[in-house]
Amino acid sequence: MDKPVVRELYQKLRAEPWIRPWLDEEELFPGMDWNLEIEKAIEATDVILVCLSNNSITKEGYVQREIRIALDYADYKPEGTLFIIPVRLEECTPPKRLARWQYADYFESQRERGLQRLSVDHESAKQG
Repeated sequence: MDKPVVRELYQKLRAEPWIRPWLDEEELFPGMDWNLEIEKAIEATDVILVCLSNNSITKEGYVQREIRIALDYADYKPEGTLFIIPVRLEECTPPKRLARWQYADYFESQRERGLQRLSVDHESAKQG
């Protein structure tokens, strides 16, 4: 349900020369160890975008596991490090463990503004 919007965001971020986004369906291939590859990608990244919708925050399964892995890695980062950016794909309330981070809105009516804000956040993370 959220995948088309997430794919769109991935493609737009990929168009930025200094951003190398990672998306499971683009990077995970048959036979790969899902858990290992997700953890390697999270460990190697500068910033994680956690895409949120009413569907994703109430759905059980892999989405919750991926969010939990990202949050576990965030616990090891120094205080104030820009590492997790919640991205709301629609009006929704971020889960409690994500609530401390300022989110970006990537709503259908304001996607360009959302992308612009995400790009600024990524640049500051790279320079920090």
